[in-house]
Amino acid sequence: MASIPHMNKTILITGAAGFIGSQMADWIVGNHPEYEVVGIDTLRGGFPENVHPKITFYKMDAGDAELAKIFAKHRPVYVYHFAAYAAEGLSPFIRTFNYRNNVVATANVVNQCIAYDVKRLIFTSSMAVYGKGKPPFDEEAAPAPIDPYGIAKYACELDIEVAGEQHGLDWCVIRPHNVYGPKQNIWDKYRNVLGIWMYQQMKGEAMTIFGDGEQKRAFSYIGDCLPPLWRAATDPRASKQIINLGSGVFYSINEANAVMRKVIGAGKDVHVEARHEVKNAYPTWQKSERILDYHDKTNLADGLAVMWQWAQKQPERPQFVWPEYELEKGLYSFWKKND
Repeated sequence: MASIPHMNKTILITGAAGFIGSQMADWIVGNHPEYEVVGIDTLRGGFPENVHPKITFYKMDAGDAELAKIFAKHRPVYVYHFAAYAAEGLSPFIRTFNYRNNVVATANVVNQCIAYDVKRLIFTSSMAVYGKGKPPFDEEAAPAPIDPYGIAKYACELDIEVAGEQHGLDWCVIRPHNVYGPKQNIWDKYRNVLGIWMYQQMKGEAMTIFGDGEQKRAFSYIGDCLPPLWRAATDPRASKQIINLGSGVFYSINEANAVMRKVIGAGKDVHVEARHEVKNAYPTWQKSERILDYHDKTNLADGLAVMWQWAQKQPERPQFVWPEYELEKGLYSFWKKND
């Protein structure tokens, strides 16, 4: 296909009705109105009310062949590929969906970015690629994922790097860690621990903690991540870089739950069986400060207070339960259908 010149300033966001995608769209509309924002989303895990009214929105899967028509019509300058089903613990039980949703869909996005001479693809990977590495995880560390979700994200990273080498695609891979805040899907049973706790509290349930709760994680407020994500697309320093993005403050799950209950002023926890997961997963953050000018401004208590205020104003929605697992052997008791 012949090179097509960019006639306008357009940014395409996949997962535009989801948490990070919708927040990024809002931020661009508010801070860079000279850009047209085009969004796509399946609405499986995102919600129509998350979509900013000023963006052009299409309900579609990033893996659909129809994606080529979106690129042909809008000819985006930058592409943010946020669309994914980020449920690490569930991924061993939905393997084929996991690989279609992540690897196959990302390959489709990469193809279109190459074909339409996108200036840069920004791909959100995951801390899950580090797996059994030794924390704090540095970007130079060799990935060693322990679950299909982490494997899929690492495969996408490798494919994007090869696209850069062979086809000249510019890219930036972001590895965010436990980003939270308003617009997060708190109705999903399998992901976003802080959101799960808020949902459980609003339903009068105990907040579940897997195993002993001594797993260490970093939690990152969405508002602190948006300007760095913009620079991931537009700053020359971010070209062909892999960058951790998020807080350098680490909490055990027990500590994070204690902060949550203090913010809410109520609640109790309950420990359930341990999952197959990395014990300690927290990263280095210096590269994000150096290249993306990231600043960890919002402490966990303050961020949770904003998110909790938002959560209480949300409509009643049923909690999402996977309709049929691909594999039930070894499924944890708390996810079985007869619970």
